[in-house]
Amino acid sequence: MVETVISVLDDVERVLAVMGHPDDVDFGAAGTVAGWTDSGIEVVYLMVTDGDAGGFDDAVTRAEMAALRREEQAAAAKCVGVSDVRWLGYPDGRVEATLGLRRDIARVIRQVRPDRVLMPSPERNYERIYPSHPDHRAVGAAALDAVYPDARNPYAFPELLADEGLDAWTVREVWLTGGPVVNHYVDITDRFDRKLNALRAHASQTGHMGDGLAEMVRGWLSANAAAAGLPEGALAEAFQVVDTA
Repeated sequence: MVETVISVLDDVERVLAVMGHPDDVDFGAAGTVAGWTDSGIEVVYLMVTDGDAGGFDDAVTRAEMAALRREEQAAAAKCVGVSDVRWLGYPDGRVEATLGLRRDIARVIRQVRPDRVLMPSPERNYERIYPSHPDHRAVGAAALDAVYPDARNPYAFPELLADEGLDAWTVREVWLTGGPVVNHYVDITDRFDRKLNALRAHASQTGHMGDGLAEMVRGWLSANAAAAGLPEGALAEAFQVVDTA
């Protein structure tokens, strides 16, 4: 991991990744996730939607697309050492940062009890608009609120404790992807192939791109590496790390 301008936890045992759609975690952080699992960190994925509004084949029904994308995400997760993928089933393209979504994410935080939560940035990135999908921003806002104050406050959503026995849990650190602020880079040069394999597992979304997928992703990661001051040829993923202890 490259030198950073902020303090990053070095005693992490569990990470929860909360994302809007299948493939979001792979575009934003698959190389970093592979590094975490390689070092023995347990990583759990929580997908808010099934991605049923994605894809390019008109012959596939939305229900079929949802099932396909669940399968693709499971295959992609295996590429980077993740076996626990969970789903909330919200409608793709219509996610809002409601109290209900905050409760659903807080529930999983209390179940998994992660040291770190990875999520989309709730802020719009005007320099590069594509990560700022409305679902991404809504999930980021709800997930950040679920981290603070919901999951740690025993009096927030008291039914989680009273009905489900889920004690309050404090997440110590949040990593945001795709936002306008970056304060941490992770060198994934040696894990680029695994990231690319994870992205290719989402064939309904990336299959039409052919070799262009690798070229596109390499371009993003090269720009990140240059911004991080890494040597030419290096590849990096970018994050905003927030202390939430």
